[in-house]
Amino acid sequence: MLKKFMSVSFGFIYLFSFSQSSEKLHQRAIVADTHNDILSTIVQKGYDLGNDLKDKTHTDLSRLKKGGVDIQIFSIFCDERYGKGTAFNYALREMDTLQQVVLRNPDKIMLVQNPAQLKSAIRAGKIAGLTGVEGGHMIEDRMDYLDSFYKRGARYMTLTWNNSTSWASSAADESKGQLPFGSKGLTAFGKQVVQHMNELGMMVDVSHVGEQTFRDVITTTSKPVIASHSSVYGLCAHPRNLKDDQILAIGKNGGVIFINFYSGFIDSNYMRSKAVFLQFHKQETDSLIQLKWPMYEVEDWLSKKYAAETELFRPKLEQLIDHFDYIIKLIGVDHVGLGSDFDGIESAPQGLDGVENFPRITQALLQRGYNKKDINKILGENFLRVFKSVSSSNN
Repeated sequence: MLKKFMSVSFGFIYLFSFSQSSEKLHQRAIVADTHNDILSTIVQKGYDLGNDLKDKTHTDLSRLKKGGVDIQIFSIFCDERYGKGTAFNYALREMDTLQQVVLRNPDKIMLVQNPAQLKSAIRAGKIAGLTGVEGGHMIEDRMDYLDSFYKRGARYMTLTWNNSTSWASSAADESKGQLPFGSKGLTAFGKQVVQHMNELGMMVDVSHVGEQTFRDVITTTSKPVIASHSSVYGLCAHPRNLKDDQILAIGKNGGVIFINFYSGFIDSNYMRSKAVFLQFHKQETDSLIQLKWPMYEVEDWLSKKYAAETELFRPKLEQLIDHFDYIIKLIGVDHVGLGSDFDGIESAPQGLDGVENFPRITQALLQRGYNKKDINKILGENFLRVFKSVSSSNN
């Protein structure tokens, strides 16, 4: 009995010590998350990011600090309902919203536009806030709008969201064979957009783009690209995930894939379970669709309302780490990072309920056998490298 007690006690002490060690490593590391959609929620619902938003959102400033996040790229997003005459202005509204957050919380967050400013923010103990435009439709086919986004601080642009632009086809449209503008890939103007982003020092983001668009980007760009929030097709066959040839191309290009936490991109069983869940709540689903809610908002609302049900089919955290493993085995540890998609997803793996839970990623990586040097690369150093590389000619 004494031996059993001593064994249990030793195990508890070991786990406690391991947890303390991983927490220390996480807090000392530079932690960068390249995709968070909280600005859309703030604009739509009038929340204050400086307040405690637990149980309402994945994100607020205090929880970002608790999660050890040093660098946060906030997504500038609007969906396909916005087009010429509306999309650009809506994007500016979200940028203005972030600026107001910074003005109200100057002790917690600082807007940065280049590696030097980013370094200053981190030294001051503040969150370094950047923006990335999620969807090329927001430039409304105008290169001067792209310039305006860059001047306002946007440091990447996702060439498409689910909707294609007139100059680039999306993964959603390519996979369905629905090409509203008639052809796959980049047009001549699309290639000019990529080249101009290279000239500006703005990261080209290939998340959401179709396979032909991806190939055209790789042959057009002169600088490393990023996938700001994508996961692995080989583990979860979703059109939004990256196939092996794409992963290899990003590695050869010197770019970085920032893993998306969305349950539907991590575990293919999730989408099947979600379909059953939505069918069970079909009456509410249909009612919300009749009110012109987009499907992603319907799913988010129902997931929050019936959280106990959706909790049952969330994937395990270990399945998320499998995606890191897969990419690292294929192209190396220098090409992977964190692209959570928090507040743009209705579900993440178990244990990842918000930005405060980022330390659990570090603990899981340690448990998987990664060393301190490699974990530091995954958490933030790979982002710093690609950001500096793309920015170098201009900042």
